[in-house]
Amino acid sequence: MSRRDDVSGVPLLGRTVAPAGSGLVLAEWEAAGRTSDQVAWQAPLHVHYEDDEAWYVLSGTLRLRIDGEDYDVPAGSGIVGPRGVPHTFGNPSEEPARYVLVMSATTHAMLGELHGGFSRDVAALFEKYGCALLE
Repeated sequence: MSRRDDVSGVPLLGRTVAPAGSGLVLAEWEAAGRTSDQVAWQAPLHVHYEDDEAWYVLSGTLRLRIDGEDYDVPAGSGIVGPRGVPHTFGNPSEEPARYVLVMSATTHAMLGELHGGFSRDVAALFEKYGCALLE
């Protein structure tokens, strides 16, 4: 068996691990700390109809709002946002939070398009990838 450098031992911060043909993507990101008394939300409230997502917090705390309920997830803990359930996530603290996001290749493609200079109808983009914006 040959070594697969695209799937093992890859430094993750600011990158993704997404081997060709895989339906699963890992990404390590940082959520800046809040600068007011409001949670620094990273995404609008939305729902994925076909795909689950999971977060594993490496440092700091993330707040997940899943089906209207807030969960503060500290470092060393994880949480799943099941498909079909409205959710969003953000940083409730002034300190940055680092986390690993486990997502589908479909969600990864949507985020790539969204953050790659997309400037049209965001709701239509979400629909294109089997999601819906809820706020």
